[in-house]
Amino acid sequence: MAKALQTSYPKEKIRILFLENISDVAVNNFRRHGYTQVDKISKALTEEQLIGEIKDVHILGIRSKTQITNPILEAARKLQAIGCFCIGVNQVDLSAATKNGVVVFNAPYSNTRSVAELVIGSAIMLIRRIPDKNKAAHAGVWIKEAKGSYELRGKTLGIVGYGNIGSQVSVLAEALGMKVIFYDVETKLPLGNAEDAKSLKELLNRADVVTLHVPETAQTKNLVNKTNLKYFKKGAVLINYARGEVVDLEALRRSILDGNIGGAAVDVFPIEPEKNGDPFQTPLQDCPNVILTPHIGGSTEEAQQNIGEDVSIKLFNYLEKGITLGSHTVPALALPPQEGSHRILHIHRNVPGVLSEINTRLSQHHINILGQYLKTNDEIGYVVLDIDKKLSSQALGLLKEVKGSIKVRMLY
Repeated sequence: MAKALQTSYPKEKIRILFLENISDVAVNNFRRHGYTQVDKISKALTEEQLIGEIKDVHILGIRSKTQITNPILEAARKLQAIGCFCIGVNQVDLSAATKNGVVVFNAPYSNTRSVAELVIGSAIMLIRRIPDKNKAAHAGVWIKEAKGSYELRGKTLGIVGYGNIGSQVSVLAEALGMKVIFYDVETKLPLGNAEDAKSLKELLNRADVVTLHVPETAQTKNLVNKTNLKYFKKGAVLINYARGEVVDLEALRRSILDGNIGGAAVDVFPIEPEKNGDPFQTPLQDCPNVILTPHIGGSTEEAQQNIGEDVSIKLFNYLEKGITLGSHTVPALALPPQEGSHRILHIHRNVPGVLSEINTRLSQHHINILGQYLKTNDEIGYVVLDIDKKLSSQALGLLKEVKGSIKVRMLY
């Protein structure tokens, strides 16, 4: 059984490239399993740089800054999988990755606790107006007063987007004695005593603290805009640890300066600097009771280690076992090893007749299939075949000739 799990391609020839200072947990996971060509770069690469770098790369690891475009994927002829060591995958051209048979993984749950804790911490700071008092103290001004300073207990938290992070914020908020309401475009089961608001307007009317946890889509762009800001309770505070395009920052600035919004904590911005030390500007600078942070909602040591562990295991399982659970491109399959066989992975365009042709070609050459698994999505199909060891090399050649083939690989 141990031999069956060894990848047929020599591990020392598999090149793994990690960008953007990905956690050493990921690097060590691969090196511990015998992969020696593991390179780590602390920064993101431009499209031109990555095109020059990626032609011999089998596994690529990125975070949120590196943009994976169609030209990059076209140049990556050996690329098997991309690991996005972050929550989202919007930095990857998923359509191009699908077309090229490249599996894309991410870590949608690994930093939820880090973000949720910071949301609660920011809510406390804002409702106590700590940013203004902190700024005054640094300037040598003593402001000791209770006016406009409140406890979270008994206040209403409005969560827009009740997914992995939003639901965890809900649990923490209730533990502090808050009343929780949420709004989501999909029906979600409330946790604890949380209530489902019937509309975004209703939530904004009722909440003392509003926190956003929605993806960046055409529907969520400027979700908090000039119109919706009018629905907020006077003096309510806003927290955006979701995506930069979700809030109209100019409109938010005006609402804060007019005294309608009591403050804000913003961690994500429409345009963010490429690297540490670069200039940064936002309309919210110098606004009262505003906390600005440089996209660090999930940036804790624990979160980065969890992400490094999660994504590297997914990459490793695909590379050595053909498992695609969690993939955003290739259909998800998880299957046990088959003793006495060699495993071949076949990714193809989802057109009629592919499976029939695979079986016909193999049967014509008297090649016995010991196990076969197929799953498709709208664009591609993923077939895993366990083949008699004696005939697996011949089978590999035959499968490469199947109409619509994108990637064919002998796994072990």
